[in-house]
Amino acid sequence: MPRRFIPLARRASTALLLSALAVSGLVVVGGSEQATDAAAPVAAKARKANVVTPGDFTGFGFDQCQAPSQAKMNRWLRASPFWAVGIYIAGDSRACRNQTYLNATWVSTQLAKGWRLLPITLGPQASCQPRFPRYKDDFRISSKANTNGAYTTAARQGRTQAAESVTAAIDLGISAGSTLWYDLEGFDSSNVKCRESALSFLSGWTDQLHTLGYFSGVYSSAGSGIRALDDARVERPGTYVLPDQIWIARWDGVANTSTRYIRSDGWMPRSRVKQYRGGHDETWGKVTINIDSNFLNLGRGSVADPEVHCGGVNILRAGYRVIRPANGTSTPDPAQVKALQCLLQEQGSYNGPIQGRYTAATAAAANSWQSAHGLPVTPGWTRQAWVALLSEGNRVLLKFGSAGPDVRRVQRALSAAGTDATAAAVRATGVFNWKTDRALRAYQQRIGVPVNGIAGGPTWAALQSGKA
Repeated sequence: MPRRFIPLARRASTALLLSALAVSGLVVVGGSEQATDAAAPVAAKARKANVVTPGDFTGFGFDQCQAPSQAKMNRWLRASPFWAVGIYIAGDSRACRNQTYLNATWVSTQLAKGWRLLPITLGPQASCQPRFPRYKDDFRISSKANTNGAYTTAARQGRTQAAESVTAAIDLGISAGSTLWYDLEGFDSSNVKCRESALSFLSGWTDQLHTLGYFSGVYSSAGSGIRALDDARVERPGTYVLPDQIWIARWDGVANTSTRYIRSDGWMPRSRVKQYRGGHDETWGKVTINIDSNFLNLGRGSVADPEVHCGGVNILRAGYRVIRPANGTSTPDPAQVKALQCLLQEQGSYNGPIQGRYTAATAAAANSWQSAHGLPVTPGWTRQAWVALLSEGNRVLLKFGSAGPDVRRVQRALSAAGTDATAAAVRATGVFNWKTDRALRAYQQRIGVPVNGIAGGPTWAALQSGKA
């Protein structure tokens, strides 16, 4: 498995980051060495408030050469299934050297809105890659071997590129601890010098990123660069410094991170991205962008922290039932009543004990909440009231890959709202998974709002009005 490290930002100050950048010492340009201290002026621009990216996430992403405008990003945030976006930040061989919108403000704005960023570098390419160099002033990876067979020039090129990419990342406010991705386009991996020099380059790239406090990611085709990395991992452990995460280009149309080209244990369980569809147009929110489609499973994946309510009261994960006042033959389920009492207490509508009995005080609090929220005032507690109460709160945009307490609100409300098997399968895990997606789409279809699997304004409004 790739080695782990403690990001520099967690161990040291910006002054130490500057010192680490100086470690590169000499920059290799087209095989020649040149001194540089270009990192120093921009290190102070790091935006400490920006979160590490992409962090822990399981879900969908897209990449495009040009970072989209803010207007397009806003539309796609609200209407598309994507939470992640690949952006080209560095590398002399990238097709989109001139970025119209990409700057520090663009980066901080997307991160604040919840986007996960995949910062990409497309620099020197494999020596046998026929489509590169792309310009007159970019270079291939050196395939020159030393007398001992080591490709030290290629490794030095990789370290140089890593330092340049960190400079670009800092200038954009991409925090240390984030993953920076190297785009190594497909090449003939049977060409020994080409393959070994490319691996040496990537080893230098990863090693220097670790020194500078960033995680290393490598994008390449499943059958060439990724396969070569996996073979090196298994057959020659310790020969190269391997990336922490891999981005597999495999256009099989399947939204997962699997491929037959590498072993099933490589960069598992959650250190993979797969680009499962190549360039095509997609339209969301009436905005069309030409993209590649990706599925991510990184870090801990999308994960929700444990929840605590009312000092440890169980408010159930699913299966909310109508509560009727006790009569001569039956009494309400104490677990259901406790959940109701706790939720009403959290809303400031009930201040009595949480003991599981539907007392007069509990009924009065329930009636008060029903009245205040425009619901029918009934002797007991209805399914409609459950849906409204469970979804009460801020109307946060949620979709596949979201995680946290707001997801639990939607999951509980969907469980209360539905009578079919889809709704019954939803449990309040706090992670917006496939079961949640299916149940939300079924609910949207049933109540007549846009069916998109996104908990946005219309869906929240329906839930909070108690539509069931």
